[in-house]
Amino acid sequence: MHLIDILLIAGFFIGMLVYGFSLKESNATVDDHFVGKRNMGAGKIGFSVVATDVGGGFSIGLGGLGFLMGLSGSWLLFTGLLGAWLSAVFLIPKVKPLSDRLRMLTFPDLLAHRFDERCRVVAAIVSALGYAAFVGSQMLAGGKLSAAAFNIPLHTAVLAMSVVIVLYTAFGGIRAVILTDVVQWAILLVGLGLLALPLSYQAVGGWSGLQAALPPEYFSFTNITPATFATWIVTIVPVWFVGMTLYQRIFAVRDVKTAQRAWLIAGLLEWPVMAILGTVLGMMARVLFPAVEAEMGLPMLIREVLPVGAMGLVVAAYFSAIMSTADSCLLASVGNLVHDLYRRIRPDASDASLIKLTRGLTFAVGFGSVGFALVIPRVLDSIVVAYSFMVAGLFFPTIAALYWKRATATGAFWSMVLGGGITVAATFYPPLVGGIEPIFVGLAVSAVVLVGLSLLGTRHPEPALET
Repeated sequence: MHLIDILLIAGFFIGMLVYGFSLKESNATVDDHFVGKRNMGAGKIGFSVVATDVGGGFSIGLGGLGFLMGLSGSWLLFTGLLGAWLSAVFLIPKVKPLSDRLRMLTFPDLLAHRFDERCRVVAAIVSALGYAAFVGSQMLAGGKLSAAAFNIPLHTAVLAMSVVIVLYTAFGGIRAVILTDVVQWAILLVGLGLLALPLSYQAVGGWSGLQAALPPEYFSFTNITPATFATWIVTIVPVWFVGMTLYQRIFAVRDVKTAQRAWLIAGLLEWPVMAILGTVLGMMARVLFPAVEAEMGLPMLIREVLPVGAMGLVVAAYFSAIMSTADSCLLASVGNLVHDLYRRIRPDASDASLIKLTRGLTFAVGFGSVGFALVIPRVLDSIVVAYSFMVAGLFFPTIAALYWKRATATGAFWSMVLGGGITVAATFYPPLVGGIEPIFVGLAVSAVVLVGLSLLGTRHPEPALET
């Protein structure tokens, strides 16, 4: 890598770190740190939502899917469009007014209000672990990009990436996360759309060169099995109803209409914009570097095709995407640990002590997630594992909290424990479910337990969420 590229990337990292540190003193309270002033607009939140959801993990993963299956890989982010629009219609109008009235900080606040503190604790543990694993996937994405760009070992690259992400997040809080998400996402779109795409297009010989080098099915949107498509839908769409990072943005936005506009913007940016862009770049990487591992194709394309200066900008763009997701997920995981667990033990803790604890846990969770990143070698696999764990345990209890009057706290509690538990067990020991996707089994168990125990028990005194 040329010195100019290194300086561009270093300047980007330094800029993000300086900005994060500059907001240290403005985060005087836990409320400041996790939801800001609750008055942000649709543009900032919309860009932040898509930056967090897509990020580096899906960006690298999309490139890998384009490398392996062509345009059909773009259906992965169709789940983002579907999830964003469904939650804009069915979730936000219920949750936003309630969160403003009760000053909610986290997703488990919702379940505690509707059910009980047991449900808060289980939801907090599931969410904290799931988002810690998701941080790991971003570390891995950053490591793969760094390894290709700087020609260093993957383990070293992952560790180096984690240092930057953890330092930035520990001090910046939600306002730093959201405002830098806007900048980071803009850098990513410019870097990929205006630099990587045209230069790679020229390198492969244009569209005719791409068609000549790849099988016809790569240019079809039907080169995907129904089982794979169903798994993506079931695994990813429900995250829009249980994702702590998304609830934090609902809490931070100005009002219901503003939040709905933000979610509509985010959905369109995911599909078709980022979905098509990422898979087409992966297809071009397949033409130019057919022998590399699928998810290394796009980093290799960036390294070998782009000229001096352009390479530094595009690598910085991918680092932007990675940081925009990693910081949000790290903040979410730590928020669950501090607000939903520690605050239940020490309700009298001062804001100053909670902020210190928040920063300490940011270091612990951030560096701990590095181990997860190195255990699961494919970025997309680690994302699916993290999503499956959260969705299987939390989705049906959340829907019941919003819309089912007969749902009980006992039903919700055991639904989370057994649904999430069997998904994790089956993920690491597939024979337990006989080859069925673990998330399908976990969701089925969660639904049956929730309905069965709720119908057998006494109806909760507050039959549905009141806004």
